[in-house]
Amino acid sequence: MSILIKKLRKPSSVTIGSLIIIIIGFLSFFIISIWNNNYPTNIEKKIYFVDNISKSHQEVIKRFNELHKGEIKVEAINLPFEKFSTNERKELLARYLRSKNDKIDVFTADQIWTHRFARWAEPLNKYFSEKDQNNILSYALQSCVYDSQLVAVPFFMDIGVMYYRKDLIDKLPNHLEIEKKLSESITWEDFIKLGEKIKGQGKPFYIFQADNYEGLMCSYIELLAEQNKTLYENDSIQLTSPESIKALSLLVDLVNKYHLSPSMVTEFKENNSYHYFILNNGFFVRAWPNFPRDYITTYGKEPKINQLVKVPLPHFAGYKQVAVTGGWNLMISKYSKQKPEALEFVKFLMSEESQKIMFEEGGYLPTNNLIYEDSLYSSKYYDLKFFKNYLKRGVHRPYLVEYTRISDIITHFIQLAIKNELSVFDALQKAKEMINDQRFYIN
Repeated sequence: MSILIKKLRKPSSVTIGSLIIIIIGFLSFFIISIWNNNYPTNIEKKIYFVDNISKSHQEVIKRFNELHKGEIKVEAINLPFEKFSTNERKELLARYLRSKNDKIDVFTADQIWTHRFARWAEPLNKYFSEKDQNNILSYALQSCVYDSQLVAVPFFMDIGVMYYRKDLIDKLPNHLEIEKKLSESITWEDFIKLGEKIKGQGKPFYIFQADNYEGLMCSYIELLAEQNKTLYENDSIQLTSPESIKALSLLVDLVNKYHLSPSMVTEFKENNSYHYFILNNGFFVRAWPNFPRDYITTYGKEPKINQLVKVPLPHFAGYKQVAVTGGWNLMISKYSKQKPEALEFVKFLMSEESQKIMFEEGGYLPTNNLIYEDSLYSSKYYDLKFFKNYLKRGVHRPYLVEYTRISDIITHFIQLAIKNELSVFDALQKAKEMINDQRFYIN
């Protein structure tokens, strides 16, 4: 018995080897089974996309996810304009990217943010050939370059326009002559004369956005550009030039001298200005191309929308016709761990298919040249024909790393002038001093 016990307690090397082989085989089978059941070899990679996610965005994302099912899935992070101003979106994104977090892969940036966000963006030159870039609107692509590097690609364009109520204008004796002038871009001088003739009707004549924000800056830059003047010349800000004084004087006089715009425009950004314009039966409003769609999305269907006609903005007599361009660019975070997949999504957003969906469903102006060159397609849409030519009048705001700080300062002081709390010259002088002293203004 003792001999048998000794033998049992001391198994042979053959037995040990067999047991090891069995255990390894069992563990291998177990691990492979778990992997096959829970960890498929083709793991679907998620990329996170930050934007104001509209219904058209959702449709494009849905289409992309269907085409790449099992491989790539886009998850949207919505920063709606109803909850976040443009500046708030900028600060949220900047704070997140500054932390080098890899949870954002693709994000949209206002054209004027490109230089500031370039430090956090993946350079794209090697991913977009010369042919690819030739298929993009050249004036849209200009906003995507920083320090000779392509750091973004344009998603969609915006440009300032004016809308008027056709049913109200049609009641005027010489409405055909008026509409002809409007369609060609009426001069500010004739526009003011028209306003003085009809302002006694108890309806607001002209609504523009004069809250302390970027929309006010766009109006000011347009009036400068009409006079062949830029904000910066020879690395020096030109805020107290005769052209600058003329530009701001017009905005101030529309409210305080001619009384063609109500004083409450100083409280208006886009959406509330549109709402006031519709509710109070205004004649004219400065807007962006997707005003009618934005209004319906925010406030619901409104029959008066059907009476709106889009025309170029007014211009000073004897000067060129211009409008500030805007829009949003696509950028890939340099901290993304899914760059190939992010690039695949960005290229899809730039495709004809996606750009047509964005235009047809949401009114977003395409940046893909091929859509404008497709005569069969563009013949179906008046907007495309209108904007193909109108975009050529577009002017950019200055491409400066510190543009946001400068814009915040300027809009603060020119709003005070429109409120009649500062003279035109004092407002521009104070803005110039604060900018040159490198002081910061927190909006």
